[in-house]
Amino acid sequence: MFLQRSAVAVARRAAVSPIVRRSLTASAIRRDAKNVEPHASIGQKMKNFADIKSEDDLIGPGAAPGTVPTDLDQSTGLERLEILGKMEGVDIFDMRPLDSSRKGTPENPIMVKSAGDEQYAGCTGSPADSHVVHWLGMSRERPMERCPECGSTYKMEYVGPQDDGHGHHDHHGHHGYEEPKTFADYVKPQYW
Repeated sequence: MFLQRSAVAVARRAAVSPIVRRSLTASAIRRDAKNVEPHASIGQKMKNFADIKSEDDLIGPGAAPGTVPTDLDQSTGLERLEILGKMEGVDIFDMRPLDSSRKGTPENPIMVKSAGDEQYAGCTGSPADSHVVHWLGMSRERPMERCPECGSTYKMEYVGPQDDGHGHHDHHGHHGYEEPKTFADYVKPQYW
Protein backbone atom coordinates (compact mmCIF):
# COMPACT_ATOMS: atom_id res chain seq x y z
CA MET A 1 0.00 0.00 0.00
CA PHE A 2 2.81 2.40 0.96
CA LEU A 3 4.66 1.44 -2.21
CA GLN A 4 1.62 2.28 -4.36
CA ARG A 5 1.25 5.74 -2.75
CA SER A 6 4.93 6.59 -3.25
CA ALA A 7 4.75 5.48 -6.91
CA VAL A 8 1.73 7.75 -7.46
CA ALA A 9 3.55 10.67 -5.79
CA VAL A 10 6.62 10.17 -8.01
CA ALA A 11 4.42 10.01 -11.12
CA ARG A 12 2.69 13.27 -10.13
CA ARG A 13 6.01 15.06 -9.60
CA ALA A 14 7.33 13.79 -12.96
CA ALA A 15 4.20 15.00 -14.76
CA VAL A 16 4.30 18.46 -13.15
CA SER A 17 8.03 19.18 -13.32
CA PRO A 18 8.34 19.71 -17.14
CA ILE A 19 5.48 22.24 -17.05
CA VAL A 20 7.18 24.21 -14.28
CA ARG A 21 10.47 24.29 -16.16
CA ARG A 22 8.81 25.49 -19.37
CA SER A 23 6.93 28.31 -17.69
CA LEU A 24 10.10 29.59 -16.02
CA THR A 25 12.01 29.37 -19.30
CA ALA A 26 9.27 31.24 -21.15
CA SER A 27 9.30 33.91 -18.44
CA ALA A 28 13.05 34.37 -18.86
CA ILE A 29 12.70 34.74 -22.63
CA ARG A 30 9.79 37.15 -22.25
CA ARG A 31 11.74 39.25 -19.72
CA ASP A 32 14.63 39.59 -22.21
CA ALA A 33 12.26 40.41 -25.10
CA LYS A 34 11.63 43.95 -23.86
CA ASN A 35 15.26 44.87 -24.64
CA VAL A 36 14.94 43.83 -28.31
CA GLU A 37 14.64 46.54 -30.97
CA PRO A 38 11.33 46.61 -32.88
CA HIS A 39 11.05 44.75 -36.16
CA ALA A 40 11.84 46.95 -39.19
CA SER A 41 8.60 46.16 -41.03
CA ILE A 42 6.43 47.07 -38.02
CA GLY A 43 7.14 50.75 -38.59
CA GLN A 44 5.89 50.64 -42.18
CA LYS A 45 2.40 51.88 -43.00
CA MET A 46 -0.28 49.18 -43.02
CA LYS A 47 -2.04 49.03 -46.41
CA ASN A 48 -5.78 49.61 -46.55
CA PHE A 49 -8.22 47.63 -48.68
CA ALA A 50 -8.17 50.34 -51.37
CA ASP A 51 -4.33 50.22 -51.53
CA ILE A 52 -4.23 46.53 -52.56
CA LYS A 53 -3.13 46.39 -56.21
CA SER A 54 -1.26 43.06 -56.52
CA GLU A 55 -0.57 39.81 -54.70
CA ASP A 56 2.58 41.35 -53.20
CA ASP A 57 0.37 43.79 -51.26
CA LEU A 58 -1.25 40.85 -49.47
CA ILE A 59 1.74 40.02 -47.25
CA GLY A 60 1.46 41.22 -43.66
CA PRO A 61 4.30 42.89 -41.75
CA GLY A 62 4.44 40.22 -39.04
CA ALA A 63 4.79 40.92 -35.33
CA ALA A 64 7.64 42.44 -33.40
CA PRO A 65 9.93 39.88 -31.72
CA GLY A 66 8.64 38.90 -28.31
CA THR A 67 5.02 39.77 -29.11
CA VAL A 68 2.08 37.66 -30.19
CA PRO A 69 0.94 38.54 -33.72
CA THR A 70 -2.66 39.46 -34.42
CA ASP A 71 -4.59 38.01 -37.35
CA LEU A 72 -3.92 41.22 -39.26
CA ASP A 73 -0.16 41.00 -38.57
CA GLN A 74 0.30 37.45 -39.78
CA SER A 75 -2.40 36.95 -42.43
CA THR A 76 -1.46 36.70 -46.09
CA GLY A 77 -3.22 36.20 -49.40
CA LEU A 78 -6.99 35.83 -49.52
CA GLU A 79 -7.26 35.77 -45.72
CA ARG A 80 -5.56 39.18 -45.53
CA LEU A 81 -7.81 40.54 -48.29
CA GLU A 82 -10.87 39.33 -46.37
CA ILE A 83 -9.72 40.92 -43.09
CA LEU A 84 -8.86 44.25 -44.74
CA GLY A 85 -12.24 44.22 -46.51
CA LYS A 86 -14.14 43.51 -43.28
CA MET A 87 -12.33 46.39 -41.56
CA GLU A 88 -13.83 48.71 -44.19
CA GLY A 89 -17.26 47.03 -44.30
CA VAL A 90 -16.75 45.08 -47.55
CA ASP A 91 -17.79 41.41 -47.54
CA ILE A 92 -15.27 39.97 -50.02
CA PHE A 93 -16.70 36.45 -50.16
CA ASP A 94 -20.40 37.37 -49.81
CA MET A 95 -20.98 35.11 -46.80
CA ARG A 96 -24.70 35.84 -46.51
CA PRO A 97 -26.93 32.77 -46.27
CA LEU A 98 -28.66 31.58 -49.43
CA ASP A 99 -32.33 32.35 -50.02
CA SER A 100 -34.34 29.79 -48.04
CA SER A 101 -37.70 31.56 -48.26
CA ARG A 102 -38.63 29.39 -51.25
CA LYS A 103 -37.71 26.16 -52.96
CA GLY A 104 -35.71 26.53 -56.13
CA THR A 105 -37.11 25.00 -59.29
CA PRO A 106 -35.32 24.17 -62.55
CA GLU A 107 -37.08 27.17 -64.14
CA ASN A 108 -36.32 29.51 -61.17
CA PRO A 109 -33.33 28.04 -59.26
CA ILE A 110 -31.68 29.55 -56.20
CA MET A 111 -28.56 31.27 -57.53
CA VAL A 112 -25.17 30.60 -55.93
CA LYS A 113 -22.31 32.90 -56.97
CA SER A 114 -18.86 31.39 -57.41
CA ALA A 115 -15.49 32.84 -58.37
CA GLY A 116 -14.04 29.36 -58.87
CA ASP A 117 -14.73 26.41 -61.14
CA GLU A 118 -16.57 24.54 -58.37
CA GLN A 119 -18.89 25.57 -55.57
CA TYR A 120 -20.53 23.71 -52.72
CA ALA A 121 -23.84 24.83 -51.24
CA GLY A 122 -25.54 23.47 -48.15
CA CYS A 123 -29.30 22.95 -48.44
CA THR A 124 -31.30 22.94 -45.21
CA GLY A 125 -34.70 23.02 -46.88
CA SER A 126 -37.42 25.63 -47.04
CA PRO A 127 -38.22 27.08 -44.58
CA ALA A 128 -34.67 27.05 -43.22
CA ASP A 129 -33.63 24.07 -41.09
CA SER A 130 -36.43 21.81 -42.38
CA HIS A 131 -33.91 18.99 -42.76
CA VAL A 132 -30.26 18.27 -42.04
CA VAL A 133 -27.67 19.91 -44.27
CA HIS A 134 -27.13 18.25 -47.64
CA TRP A 135 -23.99 19.49 -49.40
CA LEU A 136 -24.46 19.91 -53.13
CA GLY A 137 -21.51 20.23 -55.49
CA MET A 138 -21.81 22.36 -58.63
CA SER A 139 -19.25 23.08 -61.32
CA ARG A 140 -18.97 25.15 -64.47
CA GLU A 141 -19.64 22.01 -66.53
CA ARG A 142 -22.69 21.04 -64.43
CA PRO A 143 -23.98 24.27 -62.84
CA MET A 144 -27.35 22.95 -61.59
CA GLU A 145 -27.84 20.58 -58.66
CA ARG A 146 -30.97 19.39 -56.89
CA CYS A 147 -31.31 18.53 -53.19
CA PRO A 148 -32.15 14.84 -52.74
CA GLU A 149 -34.25 15.56 -49.62
CA CYS A 150 -36.49 18.51 -50.49
CA GLY A 151 -36.01 18.82 -54.26
CA SER A 152 -34.85 22.44 -54.17
CA THR A 153 -32.74 23.34 -57.23
CA TYR A 154 -29.55 25.42 -57.04
CA LYS A 155 -27.59 26.94 -59.91
CA MET A 156 -24.02 28.16 -59.84
CA GLU A 157 -23.44 31.58 -61.37
CA TYR A 158 -19.78 31.94 -62.33
CA VAL A 159 -18.53 35.44 -61.47
CA GLY A 160 -14.78 34.75 -61.65
CA PRO A 161 -12.27 35.72 -64.33
CA GLN A 162 -13.03 34.68 -67.88
CA ASP A 163 -11.02 31.90 -69.52
CA ASP A 164 -7.56 33.00 -70.60
CA GLY A 165 -7.46 30.61 -73.56
CA HIS A 166 -4.79 28.35 -72.09
CA GLY A 167 -7.18 25.50 -71.38
CA HIS A 168 -6.92 25.70 -67.58
CA HIS A 169 -10.62 25.04 -67.21
CA ASP A 170 -10.68 21.88 -69.31
CA HIS A 171 -11.40 19.16 -66.75
CA HIS A 172 -11.01 16.33 -69.24
CA GLY A 173 -7.34 16.99 -70.00
CA HIS A 174 -6.04 19.08 -67.11
CA HIS A 175 -3.63 16.91 -65.11
CA GLY A 176 -5.57 13.80 -66.14
CA TYR A 177 -8.63 14.80 -64.11
CA GLU A 178 -12.05 13.80 -65.36
CA GLU A 179 -15.15 14.69 -63.38
CA PRO A 180 -16.77 11.55 -61.94
CA LYS A 181 -20.08 10.43 -63.36
CA THR A 182 -23.21 10.69 -61.26
CA PHE A 183 -26.77 9.50 -61.71
CA ALA A 184 -27.54 12.80 -63.45
CA ASP A 185 -25.27 11.76 -66.35
CA TYR A 186 -27.64 8.87 -67.19
CA VAL A 187 -30.92 10.81 -67.14
CA LYS A 188 -32.53 11.14 -70.57
CA PRO A 189 -32.16 14.66 -72.05
CA GLN A 190 -35.94 15.15 -72.32
CA TYR A 191 -36.16 14.93 -68.50
CA TRP A 192 -33.72 17.80 -67.98
